[in-house]
Amino acid sequence: MRAASELETRRLNETFATLCAVPSPSRSEGAVAAYVRGELEQIGVEVVEDDAAVLIGGQSGNLLARIGDRGGQSVLFCAHLDTVPHDGAVVPVIVDGGWESQGETILGADNKAAVAVLLELARRATIEGTPVDLELCFTVAEEPGLLGADAFDVSVLRSDVGYVYDHATPIGEIIAASPTHIRWRADIRGRAAHAGVSPEDGRSAITAAARAIAALPDGRIDETSTSNVARIRGGVAGTNVVPEHAQVDGEVRSLEEGRAELMAEAVAEAFQDATNEPGCQCDLDLTIERSFVGYKLADDEPGVIAAKAALEACGYEPTMVASGGGSDANAFRAKGFRCVNLANGTQSPHQPSERVAVAELEAMLNVTFALLDAFGQD
Repeated sequence: MRAASELETRRLNETFATLCAVPSPSRSEGAVAAYVRGELEQIGVEVVEDDAAVLIGGQSGNLLARIGDRGGQSVLFCAHLDTVPHDGAVVPVIVDGGWESQGETILGADNKAAVAVLLELARRATIEGTPVDLELCFTVAEEPGLLGADAFDVSVLRSDVGYVYDHATPIGEIIAASPTHIRWRADIRGRAAHAGVSPEDGRSAITAAARAIAALPDGRIDETSTSNVARIRGGVAGTNVVPEHAQVDGEVRSLEEGRAELMAEAVAEAFQDATNEPGCQCDLDLTIERSFVGYKLADDEPGVIAAKAALEACGYEPTMVASGGGSDANAFRAKGFRCVNLANGTQSPHQPSERVAVAELEAMLNVTFALLDAFGQD
């Protein structure tokens, strides 16, 4: 397929700016889902919404659209509609050739750059056709842990392979490996007492939490693994009370699933030991849950082969890289559906400095067109 025209790139940027201005924090994607549905239905594309909203307690379910009905090869493209929470309205502006937020908010390029690309892909496909059939999936609640993708029924898909654009690195990178991610929460109950009169009658939940945290490795553990204590809450306003309650949240990640499980076991051991120390015995309620499972791509997967061909056709050198983050590709692959995550050229996601160059946004669209060519030549 030919590269994007001037009309298509102008419309792509306009769509992106419109999307960024629509608030869509996780589980509150109703307005942006309505916009996406409206844009697709306006060009004659039927959109089906699943029941993810009910399952995750959100405003919208996942959206699925199909273009083409040859009954032959089909390719899925997926983007998530939600963003991390932020205060204030997003006002997207172009500064030095790239989209930024005018204020102190995020921009929302994660993942609205990909949403805009898929809408422009749909517009061309309905007018000019494509070498293969298309499925477009717009998921919800990706940011809190791939909740929408987890709720999505991949058995309804006609495609054998899919793509997401959800890695904030230069275009050309193919995410060859992604970690297993495990979250944990330790809820500690001790016993309150007067800190000046009878501290020996108390059991400090904060002291127990501190001992556990001190026993845990933190940061980058090795080349494949990380650990983070993210939040601690507890105590009361007065300094004269032995704190009865403390709550600690954290996570572990590793490209090796077994290593992630061992690290989670170490978290459990540290909190169990700390809450059973003489003089500081506390009740412990520890929750450990796996958010998503990691994966490793094989070089000979059809999705990888096509991605390399498309990137090369657009002048990029394909590079297989490992990531410390997850995406909807993790959830789809865990369900047995082959999905590949491609870098999208955005920068600084989840931050006020978030940015995407206009050239990178337009390149993402051209790579998408080239992907269809790659499959059409099979």
